[in-house]
Amino acid sequence: MVDYQGKKIVIIGLGITGLSCVDYFLAQNVIPKVIDTRLSPSGLDQLDDRVIYHLGNLDVDWLFEADLIVASPGIALSTPELQKANEKGIEIIGDIELFCREVNQQKNKQVIAITGANGKTTVTTLVGDIVKSAGLKVGVGGNIGEPALSLLKQDYDVYVLELSSFQLETTSSLQASVATILNISEDHMDRYPLGLMQYTAAKQRIYHNAKCCVINHDDKLTTPTSNHHHCVSFGMMAGDYHLDANYEHLIAQNQPVLSTKSMKLIGCHNYLNALAALAIADSLKIARDSSLKTIANFQGLPHRFELVFENNDVKWINDSKATNVGSTEAALNSVICNGKLFLLLGGDGKSADFTPLVPYLKNRNIEIFCFGRDRNLLANLVPDITTITETMSEAIEYIAKKVAPKDVVLLSPACASLDQFKNYVERGNLFVQLAIEYTQRSRK
Repeated sequence: MVDYQGKKIVIIGLGITGLSCVDYFLAQNVIPKVIDTRLSPSGLDQLDDRVIYHLGNLDVDWLFEADLIVASPGIALSTPELQKANEKGIEIIGDIELFCREVNQQKNKQVIAITGANGKTTVTTLVGDIVKSAGLKVGVGGNIGEPALSLLKQDYDVYVLELSSFQLETTSSLQASVATILNISEDHMDRYPLGLMQYTAAKQRIYHNAKCCVINHDDKLTTPTSNHHHCVSFGMMAGDYHLDANYEHLIAQNQPVLSTKSMKLIGCHNYLNALAALAIADSLKIARDSSLKTIANFQGLPHRFELVFENNDVKWINDSKATNVGSTEAALNSVICNGKLFLLLGGDGKSADFTPLVPYLKNRNIEIFCFGRDRNLLANLVPDITTITETMSEAIEYIAKKVAPKDVVLLSPACASLDQFKNYVERGNLFVQLAIEYTQRSRK
């Protein structure tokens, strides 16, 4: 175990990740201080009585007295107080760095590190299922589920971590057995004022000291910027792992290995996710038959291009997790619609450029409904086929009166949900609820 005895530790941010950091240090009889810029942060009622805390802003005296600052992914390193602490030579890391330092001291432990603008939760979950089905003890977490530090409480053979760009910014000791950037598209541009390349640079940190890099053949930004000894690629029509010309089979090393019709996942972007997961599993030397069986039976995750309701040959697809432009592009590229496509866009765009969506919106039988904070920006993309509403509920009310057999209603907002919802889950659940309600009402 890494020794932090005698160190002055300050943890910024509570919640489940912050609490996992507190528990990690308390287990070593090191009592940290905690800062949270919120006045009533989640997890405060679970904080050990020995830990003192400061709420509402960043206590610079605590920061400048610290030997080590463990910062939440939610706080940018560009925050002035952190910049000054860094100038004073105070080390600033995150929970993933704490995790990596511990795992690097253990023998025969493998870390699978997965990032990307889109698809990372699906791939992380699928890889976790594949590893578990192969009979290995696997811990899945990081940016989803359990915090990475909490996984250390169990004796796992393999750790499968979803990592965000924010987490990677404060991580330098990652030595993944397999690392992948699934794709790159504009996201969190409010956090990356220098643009896409700054965001990409944060993602690229996942490859540092990785034994194998799984890259997206169709997205050059996912290729390691430094020379790397071993890379495996996946892609739509090319790469070591790809689809056949009719999207009917997954191809691995030029051999068809799985029919897409036998898969429970739908959509080309999900076939790419499956290819990435298979490439990772093969890199781990997991028996391919076992991997393919797990992939075929994997049902996907809620709110991710999920067919949630079908009535009178009208399909309602919930893709509420599409919180950025790239994810909505993937959905529009994957959706099969023999009638009219009713597309719901809207929310907080996080300063993103929406114009890459335009080619997917033109020259198809589509009607667009824009709601939420950035509804007017979105409506300007193709105003002649767009209706503006304040809320998603209003939009669905209009759509329910218009749909006909063979139509598809797709919620793929290209925006975060926090302007009108607690999170994307609440947004997706409301979409499902309203789809059922309005359909039942139209029958009467």
